[in-house]
Amino acid sequence: MGKVFQLESFGSVDGPGVRFIIFFAGCPLRCKYCHNPDSWNMADGKDYTADELIKEALSCKAYWGDKGGITVSGGEPLMQLDFLLELFTKAKEQGINTCIDTSGACFTKEGDWFAKFEKLMAVTDILLMDIKHIDEEEHIKLTGRTGKNIREMFAYLDEINKPIWIRHVLVPGITDNDEYLTKTRDFIRTLHNVQRVEILPYHGLGAIKYKDLGIDYVLADLPSPEKDRVENAREILECKKYDGWTK
Repeated sequence: MGKVFQLESFGSVDGPGVRFIIFFAGCPLRCKYCHNPDSWNMADGKDYTADELIKEALSCKAYWGDKGGITVSGGEPLMQLDFLLELFTKAKEQGINTCIDTSGACFTKEGDWFAKFEKLMAVTDILLMDIKHIDEEEHIKLTGRTGKNIREMFAYLDEINKPIWIRHVLVPGITDNDEYLTKTRDFIRTLHNVQRVEILPYHGLGAIKYKDLGIDYVLADLPSPEKDRVENAREILECKKYDGWTK
């Protein structure tokens, strides 16, 4: 059984084409800007079998066109690696395009986990990944965890030439910094499997969820970045270089 906290039948920004999105419950990170704090605890998710999710997804297939399919998001889908492997194996048996939206926080090249991850990559078409923060100390302050294994995952996906989209959340005073953006660009330049780079401007729309959950939202008074800062980040990260890849 998989633990799922939300399903979305018509997602247009979470991978190629129109996607059926499965939001997995459970996440090891506590990003300060997270807009889904209700996804953190796996125990809060609803139980689904892989077959039930495939059936739900196929009911929306008419909307997918040539490029659409299933995207798993979260939370963090790689926390439920065994279930995800079963789900995507069955999805590929149905000819469904598969996409993982992941932070990479669970990645390791050690033991059974990596062996299963290699099998998962064989039934995964594309991944969406965000670089939380390029600076290790700032990454820990922002997320509560190291970013070293995440960068190792980027390197591994490049090694196997697995297509990825990179999406970078632009947060005033945290990631909206030209020095950090330039270092992020230099890191992206080392990769050869990047099909798209996007800037996601920070917003505080998830604040109400924190209030409902009784969790202190430390960025409550932070404004969204100004348009010129978004364009500045797009320029530094060379987003236009990757915009020719059509969704």
